[in-house]
Amino acid sequence: MLRLWSLGTRSARPRCRAFHTTVVSNATAEAESSTASSSTWTPNSVRTGLIARKRGMTVMWDDHGVRFPVTVLQLENCQVTANIKTVRADQSEYHAVQVAASDKPERTTTKQMLGHFRRAGVAPKRIVKEFPVTPDAHVPVGTTLSAIHFVPGQFVDVIAKSIGKGFQGTMKRWNFKGLRASHGVSISHRSAGAIGAHQDPGRVWPGKKMAGRLGGERITTQNLAVVRVDSDLDLIYVRGCVPGVDDAQVMVRDAKKKMTQLAQHNSAKGLFEKILPKGLTGLPFPAGTKELAQALPPVIVAPSARVSNPFVPRE
Repeated sequence: MLRLWSLGTRSARPRCRAFHTTVVSNATAEAESSTASSSTWTPNSVRTGLIARKRGMTVMWDDHGVRFPVTVLQLENCQVTANIKTVRADQSEYHAVQVAASDKPERTTTKQMLGHFRRAGVAPKRIVKEFPVTPDAHVPVGTTLSAIHFVPGQFVDVIAKSIGKGFQGTMKRWNFKGLRASHGVSISHRSAGAIGAHQDPGRVWPGKKMAGRLGGERITTQNLAVVRVDSDLDLIYVRGCVPGVDDAQVMVRDAKKKMTQLAQHNSAKGLFEKILPKGLTGLPFPAGTKELAQALPPVIVAPSARVSNPFVPRE
């Protein structure tokens, strides 16, 4: 499991809008033709992410018997629908891989999206997202992605819409201490207190922390460890909690801080043994596919990060 995977490089294309048919078809042709010449993951590579469903939380035990919480994420026929390249006004290039997941009936899909999915050769999907990548990380259109895309032991960021909690007060929304529980406070123990200033400035400053609607926002939970991958059921077990309700669609990508930026930083400093987390030598590149999953064990579990047994007394 801890080895390098590969896909080829890409050539330049003329300037076009991102979702123009020419751009998508050209990007697809280049991604497919690049498979002939293999390339491997480098510290400067940025891979695509995946779309998964949050199935809920459970617990696991590590090698020492320590119990820890995990969130189970499941892929639902996650496929690549387009490769995107846009040339900006400053002549810099934007590269992205468009991913779709969760099949839906054709009768509930608009004709525009039906045509888009038909050109990609995939079934209609409920959710379509794109992930910025480097030019060498494009994936052929129609590729079915697997949970093996993420290696146990690496770190990921999970992006989703947080649970909406409605209109909440300042204590719940902003962790205000509230007023005193006794001695001079009557029926105002959880109120916000004074919000204004004196005659100067004579107004409430914009951005003042007050009561209001809480939750229901796009949240990114960073640096969650992948502890287990089940390629048969397309399950990804991440340590900790992720935003969103159960069965919500979430986006999972390589952690920007603990994977992408740290790899680039250590590579520039020559610390090649610290480019990836301990125990990893590479990542599936440009993506973990169903074909790759068939060549690997169905269930892969990351070893415990603990050095010593916490239940054994220290000498």
